[in-house]
Amino acid sequence: MRSTPLSLLQRSTPLLAAALLAACASKPATVTPVEASQGAQTSTITQVQKFLWFFSPYRPDIQQGNFVSQEMLAQLKTGMGKDQVKFLLGTPLMADPFHAQRWDYPFRLAKGNGELTTSTVVVYFDKDDKVARFEGGNLPTEQEYIARIAGPIKDFKRAENAKGNAAPGKAPLPGGQESGQKQ
Repeated sequence: MRSTPLSLLQRSTPLLAAALLAACASKPATVTPVEASQGAQTSTITQVQKFLWFFSPYRPDIQQGNFVSQEMLAQLKTGMGKDQVKFLLGTPLMADPFHAQRWDYPFRLAKGNGELTTSTVVVYFDKDDKVARFEGGNLPTEQEYIARIAGPIKDFKRAENAKGNAAPGKAPLPGGQESGQKQ
């Protein structure tokens, strides 16, 4: 039997369908501007978008701006100088020459899966270049931020003990002995 060649339309249909699905999955999340008093905001994606993300190209995580944690903001006090604030929070991303008494610390983390986290911290200075007030709202802790980037922190001690491995501080030696034991 002789097979007939497939038409161009029949051959390109699966590719066209995959391209359309990838275009649906690549729609960026829309986020309204963040007010400093609102704290950090995270937008998540739907289950359908998670499924369609399989067909989209690889997207790396993109971090922009200064991450200011809840612990860092707790150390910020009124009356601190500009150098102290710069040491604590880092160089401000936005230092407007028309508003020299205001430093803005915007932050944006766009994960490759479409999740978007944004926050803004604003520090206001008085005429003596001392902190008059600051706004930051509800910010994530450093551990929450690390969990957003790398995933949840695992409890390694419980995992080691469940496997029956050596206790911390004792390394196995080639002869089957453990370090720290006398013979």
